[in-house]
Amino acid sequence: MDQDKLIEIITKEVLKRIQGDPSLNNIKEEVANSIITNEINKNNIEVSTGFVNPILKEIKSPADVAKYIDHTLLKPDAKKEDFDKLVEEAKEYNFYSVCVNSSWVPYVYKKLRGTRIKVTAVVGFPLGAMTSRAKAFETRNVIEEGASEIDMVLNIGALKSGDLKFVEEDIKAVRRATRSNTILKVILETGFLTDDEKVIACQIAKNAGADFVKTSTGFGKGGATVHDIALMRRTVGEKMGVKASGGVRDFETAVAMIQAGATRIGASSSVAIVTGVKGSSSY
Repeated sequence: MDQDKLIEIITKEVLKRIQGDPSLNNIKEEVANSIITNEINKNNIEVSTGFVNPILKEIKSPADVAKYIDHTLLKPDAKKEDFDKLVEEAKEYNFYSVCVNSSWVPYVYKKLRGTRIKVTAVVGFPLGAMTSRAKAFETRNVIEEGASEIDMVLNIGALKSGDLKFVEEDIKAVRRATRSNTILKVILETGFLTDDEKVIACQIAKNAGADFVKTSTGFGKGGATVHDIALMRRTVGEKMGVKASGGVRDFETAVAMIQAGATRIGASSSVAIVTGVKGSSSY
């Protein structure tokens, strides 16, 4: 089956489910959940986007990737001196943003004041299973404290249960809590999802008004893959952002993700990426 047709089928299903179309009640769950996966696996199809990433022409050396990196520190045992180092590295290498847990937003924002480097805060992290009200509250709070970008985890269990309306409303609750200039990224946690679930999640995030879809938290199964980035890019189109995070530890992998359609990289091995060496971080 042609890739365009696969995406078209799943997109139509998403829209029907969200609108509560009763005709879908007659579709067996195992069929709905395997349309894309079966076709891709049995034919060994590589997902092709037809998308030429404009970022590629700007990348002539590892250092050129820096302005597309969210320099990340999300470890639960990270200490103040670790965040001091994160900020100094962001300044030295001119990363796009630093990405931290919500309690650290005021600290890094103060240290970055006067620079162009943004603060990204994760919300509902890392499970995504919090209430929508809790996610919205956390979002408002971190924006007040200096975050200009939000990386929220969608409700993975609700998605896998087929409660797509709930998933959409969960994202919309966070979107309503943001400001007009706040960038909202939705973390799919792709390691837990089938290919068709990834497509459905991308379509819901797009419908809910998100600016980006993102692969992983770095705390679940797997991480970013070229296959997933290409599939996500093909689903959301050319204008929406796609963030590769989880396991991007060197320049070659970062470029492969960008070639597949990523417009942002989330990494704790950011310094390794932009200096052309291999990082050892697990994120």
